Amino acid sequence: MVRITLVAPAVNAALRQVRFDDAPPDAAGLRRATAAAAALPHHDTAFTAPSERCRGTAAALGLDAAVTPELGDLDVGRWRGRSLDEVGQEAPEEVAAWLSDPAAAPHGGETLLELVERIGGWLDARREGPAPAAPVSPAAAGEAHRGSPPPAASPPPPAPAREARLLAVVEPAVVRAALVHALGLPAPAFWRLDVAPLTATELSGRAGRWNLRCGHPLAGSAP
Repeated sequence: MVRITLVAPAVNAALRQVRFDDAPPDAAGLRRATAAAAALPHHDTAFTAPSERCRGTAAALGLDAAVTPELGDLDVGRWRGRSLDEVGQEAPEEVAAWLSDPAAAPHGGETLLELVERIGGWLDARREGPAPAAPVSPAAAGEAHRGSPPPAASPPPPAPAREARLLAVVEPAVVRAALVHALGLPAPAFWRLDVAPLTATELSGRAGRWNLRCGHPLAGSAP
């Protein structure tokens, strides 16, 4: 079993302005991240998306986090550096297509479906464990031992595998994509999921499925 906590990064100017851009968290965001560090859940390994905002948040949280390109934000192509309002005024039909069709990429970057597939692949790779041994039928077992000395006493069953606990600082779009994949939601539900800065969303994976513990603010991060 694996438990993955996804932490949304601290706020910065681009996030406040709904701008497709990257920059470190602002001073207020860093203060809140530092205050929230003690509230992070226990984890064995930490990851961070490669954006400045995520890396800066991870550092403020005191994490020794591995930079992981597979957890990068949605690639918005030529819209990068511009605000949603600016793009909407210049090309409203492109924005409408982007918001209504998960297979559309009018910006020339990544589609929503591609983002969900990428993040889902990362999640599922962490959930996979070694396959259990194939059962042996009584007939086959009898054939194998016919004419052989009685088998030695069976060893005690192995202890249950310890739950792996991972933590990743990722952009809000990545948290949304993870939830769409993990819960089997229709792709348009992506736009109806709100992810606030410095909140933790927990997914636990076992037996071929994911369960969700809904996001909660990290203590000390509230304004």
